[in-house]
Amino acid sequence: MSATVVALASGPAAVPAGAADVPGTACSVFPANNVWRMDIRKLPVHGKSATWKRATHAGSARLHPDFGPPSYGIPFDVVPSSHAKVVIDFHYADESDPGPYPFGPDIPIEGGSDRHAIVVDRSDCTLYELFAARWNGGDPKAGSGAIFHLTGPKANRLRPAGWTSADAAGLPILPGLVRYDEVFGSNAGIHHALRFTVGCTRRSYVWPARHQAGVANPACPPMGARFRLRAGYDISGYSPPAQIVLRAMKRYGMIVADNGSDWYFQGTVDTRWTYAFVDQLKRVPAGAFVAVDASACKVAFNSGAFAYGPGCPAP
Repeated sequence: MSATVVALASGPAAVPAGAADVPGTACSVFPANNVWRMDIRKLPVHGKSATWKRATHAGSARLHPDFGPPSYGIPFDVVPSSHAKVVIDFHYADESDPGPYPFGPDIPIEGGSDRHAIVVDRSDCTLYELFAARWNGGDPKAGSGAIFHLTGPKANRLRPAGWTSADAAGLPILPGLVRYDEVFGSNAGIHHALRFTVGCTRRSYVWPARHQAGVANPACPPMGARFRLRAGYDISGYSPPAQIVLRAMKRYGMIVADNGSDWYFQGTVDTRWTYAFVDQLKRVPAGAFVAVDASACKVAFNSGAFAYGPGCPAP
């Protein structure tokens, strides 16, 4: 199942009512004051922007949509409260939420080595994410697992400092994916940041990330570093659906969430993706991005909430 996650912007503009809901649920993906939904158009350029771009080969790299036809990307599923929940044997148990998790042979698992499994319980808007997931004939195992509350008083709560999640940065995966309905649906529009990978991350992390998996190279960006597409980058030559993605990159940016190929950004599995759509996005030069400094937007150390103010100018 593919999902749409758009949101009320934390600024003067708003998006259609209900546009933030995951299809098949009444669940929005985090509150309007959550960091994933922060408008970063006016944030200052980070002092290490040029250094981080050199380390990620932005001068020669182009964006790469890490999703597309026929079934390439990260899948997720929506389940009712009646779905069986199981205890999972975690390799990184000391940094995983014990669960239990709504997991079984019916839950889709990402192809490739990461084997992510992502599930939303529509009854209470809880997000469950697994890394290296295997059903294992009814003896389920995974590398790590994390549970997030999409709504309610715990929705802005970050992972404990130093903990991984199903992602190397300790962040949720679902909020950073491009979804088909956001691009082609009746309420088309992406109103959140996207997740992306780079080949080299340093041994540190910045808000909202909670975990590092990097190397001792200060030139590499840390987990959680945020980049935006320059306001002046001309998107008029792209199709309207591609422009939706590019406008989101200008307004909400992209967050370094994992190690991987430089400037690969992720989306959901959906058989309706076309090469005509994804191939356009491969034309965008990574050099058209700048890193921004979001540190002044943080409300509290353990919170994903943001607030505009000195050092964090509102759009």
